[in-house]
Amino acid sequence: MSRVLVVDDDELVVQSYARTLGRLGYTVDTASSARQAIDRFRADASDVVLSDLAMPDMDGLSFLRELRRFDLDVPVVIVTGAPSMETAIKAVEYGAFRYITKPASSETLAETLGRAVRFHELARMRRLAMDLVEQSGHALGDRASLEARFESAVSTAWIAFQPIISWKERKVSGYEALLRTKEPTLLRPDHFIDAAARLGRLHDLGRMARARTAAAAQSAPPDVRLFVNVHASDLGDDDLILPSAPLSQLANKVTLELTERTSLDGAADLRERLEALRALGFRLAVDDLGAGYAGLSSLAVVSPEVVKIDMSLVRDVDRSPSKQEVIRSMTRLAADLGMELIVEGVETAAERDTLVTLGCDLMQGFFFARPGPGFPKPEL
Repeated sequence: MSRVLVVDDDELVVQSYARTLGRLGYTVDTASSARQAIDRFRADASDVVLSDLAMPDMDGLSFLRELRRFDLDVPVVIVTGAPSMETAIKAVEYGAFRYITKPASSETLAETLGRAVRFHELARMRRLAMDLVEQSGHALGDRASLEARFESAVSTAWIAFQPIISWKERKVSGYEALLRTKEPTLLRPDHFIDAAARLGRLHDLGRMARARTAAAAQSAPPDVRLFVNVHASDLGDDDLILPSAPLSQLANKVTLELTERTSLDGAADLRERLEALRALGFRLAVDDLGAGYAGLSSLAVVSPEVVKIDMSLVRDVDRSPSKQEVIRSMTRLAADLGMELIVEGVETAAERDTLVTLGCDLMQGFFFARPGPGFPKPEL
């Protein structure tokens, strides 16, 4: 049974919420002040926090900021009787899961808290996934040589495609576009991107990659979706949401992948830009689930149509009960949240078969086809 901590200095309001949430099946803890809520949460963590915005000892935003010092994942729903655009924006900026106004109906509470509980569970599974996989870094070298190598990489860049298959239907569901280069010192895509970041050229690289993807997509097989990676910094590039941009012309068949490996916290006007992308026809995906920033905020803000489980969690899944449990839970939670789930990095028949038993259908990886020019046909 999920636990909700209700924080409000009005005892009648607290009692009303407690009765309503009890009828909805939640275990309810209450606190009459922010400081008391912090103490109770630290003693016995809740799955969701429902907090008033205006309290005498600490306002709701300060409470949220304090809570995030020791818990990055718990969803906090801010409730207020005096809503304003400014406080709503600040609530989102500080990581509130949702901002609702009083009086909140039982239907609103049920929908909001139900979704919050699932997001929280998914965030916990993602953090557990990070504990099961290894991550490593690399050195880019001195700037002078990096500039020359980066220019070489850009001049020889090309787009590879890797199929995403539906195992149930035994057919290609889509293709992921992957940036590649012939520059030998930046062959790894993450090294290429890191070089662009160090040189302040991420927007240039993103525009080039999207334009070349759009050009290559002209020869894509009919009725397949395209998945295109977008760096967090690209969300601040007006070219991305420009209707006349090359990739925008194909928006209805494109899913933009936002990687978990880069924080979205610094993206300005994030919600507005995500909605602008959806208005153009793009779908959104969170990539590398289980291998990046494990906070709840990016997943909740993006609210993606698609999530992709990182290959590091898939590696040897047939021999890891812990990984199996995490993927099983992620698959169930994604379905509950109405999100499509894709598993990356499948390399063996044993991994494929295990993933199928865990409820996975959409997959990609070397087992089916390696990325390559054109649109490779998978082994099915």
